[in-house]
Amino acid sequence: MTTLTSTLVRLKLSLLRNGLRQSAGRRAAFVASAVVTVLFALLQLLGLLMLRGHAHADAVAVPGTAVLALGWAVLPLFFPTGDETLDPTRLVMLPLRPRPLVRALLAASLVGTGPLFTLLVLAGCALSVAHGVAGYPCAVVAVVLALLVCVALARTVATANVRLLSSRKGRDLAVLSGLVVAVGAQLVNFGARQLSPAGLRPLQPVAEVLSWVPPASAVAAVRAASEGSYGTALAQLAVTAAGLAALIAGWARSLTRLMTAPDASTLQPADAGTRSRSAAGLGRLLPQGRAGTVMERSLRYLWRDPKTKAAWVTALAIGLIVPVLNAVQGTGSVYFACFAAGMLGIQMYNQFGQDTSAFWMVATTISSPRDAYAELRGRALSLLLVTLPYAALVTVLTAALLGTWARLPEVLGLSFALLGAMLATGGWTSARFPYSIPQEGHKNVVPGQAGLAWISIFGGMIAAALLCSPVITLAIWLHVSAGGEGWGWLLLPVGGAYGAGLTLLGLRLAAPRTAARLPEILTAVSKG
Repeated sequence: MTTLTSTLVRLKLSLLRNGLRQSAGRRAAFVASAVVTVLFALLQLLGLLMLRGHAHADAVAVPGTAVLALGWAVLPLFFPTGDETLDPTRLVMLPLRPRPLVRALLAASLVGTGPLFTLLVLAGCALSVAHGVAGYPCAVVAVVLALLVCVALARTVATANVRLLSSRKGRDLAVLSGLVVAVGAQLVNFGARQLSPAGLRPLQPVAEVLSWVPPASAVAAVRAASEGSYGTALAQLAVTAAGLAALIAGWARSLTRLMTAPDASTLQPADAGTRSRSAAGLGRLLPQGRAGTVMERSLRYLWRDPKTKAAWVTALAIGLIVPVLNAVQGTGSVYFACFAAGMLGIQMYNQFGQDTSAFWMVATTISSPRDAYAELRGRALSLLLVTLPYAALVTVLTAALLGTWARLPEVLGLSFALLGAMLATGGWTSARFPYSIPQEGHKNVVPGQAGLAWISIFGGMIAAALLCSPVITLAIWLHVSAGGEGWGWLLLPVGGAYGAGLTLLGLRLAAPRTAARLPEILTAVSKG
């Protein structure tokens, strides 16, 4: 008789096979990604094997196993649709018990390029610290236990958060995955710079702590067994096995609750009226008239729309990371703080694209350039509400880290001038080069409009840089002129006034074009 485990394994293989049958492009992408994944895993395996015999090989192998497990834990949160079998609610109507279902899903989870990549890296981690008669058998047990812990960890997290992952907040997390990768890359780069002069020695205390945390404890057991500490090795393997048992027990409880309890997202919350009344308080803090209404709508887009939220969070994070990390590493300049104003100013571009086809409701309220100016002014004010204090905060923090307080007013003036120039050009390009933003997936431009996006963003950035050239020229002149260092504070009022003037002028020029191109804008932003 066919068992549940073999059935779900065949189901997983069928899902992979049928997905590849959809198009030649999908097959090519899968094959290319699989080849790249395997090659990268083999390179990792080779690099770890080259550490054999190194005094601090375990300082890489043990933390590396922990990082690998962390990746498995967060993967379902950022890519909830990457594996159809991660959602056990599809099996709710079937007469299945939790224990057999857990075993079957655990076996099905071992099918794919992800488990293969993990297996190769774990093998490298274990073999890098294995030697002697007892080391290699222990390495085999450790790799199997660590792989099962990684897979069970992903399943437990996915099952516990399956309601979240299928909701709007789950889509928000998926969209923000690129930000996590960017921030992680910066942190890895910073860590590598710190390790380069001192070698692997700074990682040794981390490895000692993680040697008792599953699944890293399994790799630490290989090191202990190779050194003849058999009692320690058995204890560390027992810790990993206990962690696996706890994960499976938690997974089974989540499955039982998920398949027997009603979906709370379909129930009306008791405090819905209270939340709606409290949300109305936002409008009382904003200006009266159309500008305040537009500001409130834009701020609600920022909080609720996944793509808008992802763009803002990415801009806020990268605008802080680039100047601060460079300052911490001692390779930065206080002028890098202008990067924050530039990243935030980009949010003014393609203002109508975030409305998608709902822009028709905005278009019906615009009957003259005056209405268009009020619309653009409200959107710019909502952006300034966040960007002005944030750009100032990043500048102050960068100056504090570098100890260059004397140049703080100068950099603030340059940041404000740059921000004003980007608001001016952003309003104009929003009317002249609008494009649609797809609501699903990770792409920010629909097919066929990539050229419009490039022209809008990069053309606007070049124009903004040219518009800022008078303030930049003034800053250079103050530095090269005799005794000019003491006059840098002048750039703060000059840059602020110049940026405000550019913003007002740019919005005034963009308003007639917006009012005249409402049908074209609606057509362009409705293609997503």
